[in-house]
Amino acid sequence: MEPKRIREGYLVKRGSVFNTWKPMWVVLLEDGIEFYKKKSDNSPKGMIPLKGSTLTSPCQDFGKRMFVFKITTTKQQDHFFQAAFLEERDAWVRDIKKAIKCIEGGQKFARKSTRRSIRLPETVDLGALYLSMKDMEKGIKELNLEKDKKIFNHCFTGNCVIDWLVSNKSVRNRQEGLMIASSLLGEGYLQPAGELSKNAADGTAENPFLDNPDAFYYFPDSGFFCEENSSDDDAILKEEFRGVIIKQGCLLKQGHRRKNWKVRKFILREDPAYMHYYDPAGGEDPLGAIHLRGCVVTSVESNSDVRKSEEENLFEIITADEVHYFLQAATPKERTEWIKAIQVASRTGK
Repeated sequence: MEPKRIREGYLVKRGSVFNTWKPMWVVLLEDGIEFYKKKSDNSPKGMIPLKGSTLTSPCQDFGKRMFVFKITTTKQQDHFFQAAFLEERDAWVRDIKKAIKCIEGGQKFARKSTRRSIRLPETVDLGALYLSMKDMEKGIKELNLEKDKKIFNHCFTGNCVIDWLVSNKSVRNRQEGLMIASSLLGEGYLQPAGELSKNAADGTAENPFLDNPDAFYYFPDSGFFCEENSSDDDAILKEEFRGVIIKQGCLLKQGHRRKNWKVRKFILREDPAYMHYYDPAGGEDPLGAIHLRGCVVTSVESNSDVRKSEEENLFEIITADEVHYFLQAATPKERTEWIKAIQVASRTGK
């Protein structure tokens, strides 16, 4: 009987020989992790046994690379994976930890329904707390703040974080709030913006997190950017990134010239409505952008430029300028979710 598939999707994996980062189709089984060059491949490039393995998350061994986790096997081999965004990393980590625990206890992997407790548990769930902080209505409000002739977009102050934790009854007092906020910072759920908060996070202050109106912070996937006095062209470019992120993840994208397919990380923003795509193996600057205002997006069942093994879950975006983009999702459900999100952004975003 074949092991049950628990989770699958694109992750960026660090090579064990050349140490390069490449997107892989990763499948979590009950007893191990298989990784493939493409989803359509029949045989994996490798397999990581989970029995006796340990998992480290977050893994901060690679500087600016965010959302990385590490699996260390019994033979002391390290395998590094990078997710597209925070919630995706946490979902993988949660399932891998549970799979390892089930192997140790001789149990079958089974999901249990979870209900959020109103009572703060003894061991704080930082992931759940982070999602509450990001809630559009009841969470921390993201602002554009100015300091030292710079504008910090999509961020908030340190004292606002502590205020929110106290008013939300997540902590009993500001001192306890400082401890929780420092943990959120250390785990990568919050990022420092500006010299004051960065210096504190680097250890130059007594506490890594500052309960201070002049200390700025941001959520790692919020679309944060800092701008100084800039030209009109720069202002137009930065306008693309002002929209709120409504969806993100990895898709296959067809090239316009060579018609080859490559995995790209997509970030969908609304108002203004843009999809920026990035090299998932690294790089902070986007490879390109799709302006979605007035676009048409549809499912595609066949495409003469696509091999039969790659004809699943295709969709097409036709921009107002009549530029065609062919994309491929991993599952029919994921394709539907992307189409719906793009349709909303095309109608509401400028």
